[in-house]
Amino acid sequence: MSRIAKTPEPPYYAVIFASQQAKNNRGYGAMAEKMVELASQQKGFLGVESARDEGLGITVSYWESLEAIKNWKEHSAHQVAQDRGKKEWYKNFALRVGKVERDRFFEM
Repeated sequence: MSRIAKTPEPPYYAVIFASQQAKNNRGYGAMAEKMVELASQQKGFLGVESARDEGLGITVSYWESLEAIKNWKEHSAHQVAQDRGKKEWYKNFALRVGKVERDRFFEM
């Protein structure tokens, strides 16, 4: 099974979330799994890719529209996760939103 999201023809949007975790990350893994499950149920969700090493995590989620992104950002359970991240789990983070105009997928 591919861990690369299979997205539709562009255009669509990507939300890129990069973070460095704080030492106390108790509960982070379970919350991250819950957020992926919940996001995948949202209207306009297209897929997600995530990678983490010991210091840096990057998650890219794909969405049909800016409205779908806004609705996910405002989802009450997601807001709880955001607040916990800011208070407990992250040393720092960056959030970027971009429009995907080209998309190529190669399978070997």
